[in-house]
Amino acid sequence: MNNPYGDFLYDQKEFCINERDIPRNWYNYLWNHDVVSFVSQAGVGRATLQDRMGKQFHFLTERGMYLLEEDAHWGLIGMPVDEKLDHYACIHGLGYTKFITENRGIRSEVRYFVPRHDHCEIAHITLSNRSDKVRTLRLLSYTGHELDGTYTPQGYNTGHADFDPVCGGILCEGLRSSFGGQKNVSYYGYTVITPAPSGYDAARNAFVGVYDSLALPKAVKRGGCTNTAGTGEKLAAALQNDITLQPGESADLVLLCGVAFSKEELLETKEKFGCAADCRQELEAVKAAFRQTNDRVQIETPDRQMNELFHWLKHETVMGSRWARVRSNGYRDILQDTECLAAVDPRLALSRLERILSFQYSNGFAPRSIKEGKIRDDNFSDNCVWITFTASAILKELGDVSILDRQIPFNDGSSATLYEHIRRSVDFLYQFRGLHGLIKIWGGDWNDCMNTAGLEGKGVSVWLSLAWLRADKMFAEIARIYGKQDDAAVAEERAKEMEAIIEEYGWDGEYYLDAYNDRDGKIGSRENEEGRIYLIPQLWAVLSDIGDGSRQQLAMDSVEKHLADPLGIRISDPPYTKYDPNIGVMTTKYPGIHENGGVYLHTIAWKIAADAKLKRADKVETGIETMLPFRNKIVGGRAEPYMLCNSYFGVQTGYRYGTPGQSWRSASSPWFMMALIRYVYGLQPEMTGLRIDPCLPPSWEKAEITKMFRGTQYHIRYENHGTQVKQILVDGEPIEGSVISVSGKQRCCVTVITQ
Repeated sequence: MNNPYGDFLYDQKEFCINERDIPRNWYNYLWNHDVVSFVSQAGVGRATLQDRMGKQFHFLTERGMYLLEEDAHWGLIGMPVDEKLDHYACIHGLGYTKFITENRGIRSEVRYFVPRHDHCEIAHITLSNRSDKVRTLRLLSYTGHELDGTYTPQGYNTGHADFDPVCGGILCEGLRSSFGGQKNVSYYGYTVITPAPSGYDAARNAFVGVYDSLALPKAVKRGGCTNTAGTGEKLAAALQNDITLQPGESADLVLLCGVAFSKEELLETKEKFGCAADCRQELEAVKAAFRQTNDRVQIETPDRQMNELFHWLKHETVMGSRWARVRSNGYRDILQDTECLAAVDPRLALSRLERILSFQYSNGFAPRSIKEGKIRDDNFSDNCVWITFTASAILKELGDVSILDRQIPFNDGSSATLYEHIRRSVDFLYQFRGLHGLIKIWGGDWNDCMNTAGLEGKGVSVWLSLAWLRADKMFAEIARIYGKQDDAAVAEERAKEMEAIIEEYGWDGEYYLDAYNDRDGKIGSRENEEGRIYLIPQLWAVLSDIGDGSRQQLAMDSVEKHLADPLGIRISDPPYTKYDPNIGVMTTKYPGIHENGGVYLHTIAWKIAADAKLKRADKVETGIETMLPFRNKIVGGRAEPYMLCNSYFGVQTGYRYGTPGQSWRSASSPWFMMALIRYVYGLQPEMTGLRIDPCLPPSWEKAEITKMFRGTQYHIRYENHGTQVKQILVDGEPIEGSVISVSGKQRCCVTVITQ
């Protein structure tokens, strides 16, 4: 299926969008450790500075950039979407976005990126005169923000902003009660430009107008800014530059928008990036930094577009392991993405794990999020189960037992080894049990929207009990690796106990239940009128390797029988049509949306892993085709081809059927990436080496993957004739078994032949 609004720029790790007026905004994300920004093909997006405790400055919430000449004007970054231009392109790359336009003989290129360390977003603008006449132009650059609060009609706006000639831009000075661990913090929100501007507006109404919009602001219609300060109204920042270009001449401008905590810091940032050469150098450094992780794993499949998408999956995984879902530092979200990151860059994953573990409670419990200066529990019970998954993945990738000795603080200031953090998390959930000896759901497990199923402390989650079983088995293995034989023996006995409980109380005849509510009512049962089957307990029965495998197969067959849809595998069925106070807000969502019967791509990535474990190669191929936005025939061209979404809307939504959900801010991309590496290509790290256990789609007669593993680059070629490994050749020599021992070489060539 072709992408109707653009295409991958192959071998450049870029995607070019050639239309502005498309079904929705297609975003790119730009970030460093402290700042995250996003921008669409129409310039839509925002930028945020955040401290360790989740306090945020939304220092950019709107963008506009316009070029004026005599009686003509046009936009340089996508707005207005319906205007005529000789040429328009928006090129999203890994860590940057470029807008390229040509109109009336003037070419513009605007490059947006976030520098590696500074608290700002940079726009490097180049204007070129390709005509044979002298051109007199006026550039209007606009940024909106929420430093003075969000505008509401009849609300209060009491801030002040004005032009500062020393800084060469607009400053909005303010005071925060706390930020970055400090009290009463003074800050400067700034938008500055070099060369120095010839005009400005510091109030939104002065530039955009009371009844106008960014598609065509008042200032563009009247021909320029009015040099208006902003006082007691909604603040913004617009700067005007007058430029004369001779035929063939170009001019560079640099627009910086950010937050500084002193004027000296602001001026240092401006000095650092104030010229085009410095911007180019920093952008290349940003690209190189992202490539350092991205290049560690590469794939080659018969699907060229999928090979290109894979770059973006890795890129989003790096972002998610730092920024989770952006709006908050979700504990589970960060850990999920960090586990996936371990398959690509385990050292970076270890640093991300250490950071998030510092918010864990010393009793082993983990919070829901770190937001607005507070550690928030929010009654969620599953957060700490992800600690073991992530730690195990990193340990096996590195093969370094000493990482378990690392001292990491808890949120009360005490500290313990990484091993102890893991042990306490497993112990906590083992003790956190309710009805039938299963683990309590409390105010939600992975399914956030089952938020009233267990608030009284009796309701339990079959899925979470399965997830704990997986974590407990991993912990037993970690304990044996670490020499803690007694801990391992206890964990193994607990695993047997939990397996028996799940098999007795979690099995519903053909598949596993999802939960019991506080009134001992079954959720996800054949006995229910609505929501009779849930997808994720069936998948995690496989991922936790429960029982002898017979029920795993039967549960997965039930998934195909009850949840299959041309759009993809539904997350539950039938959808709820009325509110159930014993389940929660999930039952208030319209049928076919998200958890209430929608197609959730994160869970389909789990299903690909589960199908691969069971060697159901045809189902693996179907799952991959479902997830890919350029292969799913129902989704068509409505989703970003270079990124995955959290969901597709179900058939019950009528005209919205196949509509993609939110992109980027989801574990769909990280888990799909990991499912490909670990389960489809079958690269399973072990302490003794790299075990190869693939399950390739039947149509992939040949495939390749290159992966850095413990200092060696392994280039692995597959000759695919089935799901069982027939022979493995390492540098041309056959090996016994399926584990490649650590070689110590810089590069190894491996051939895997299946039958």
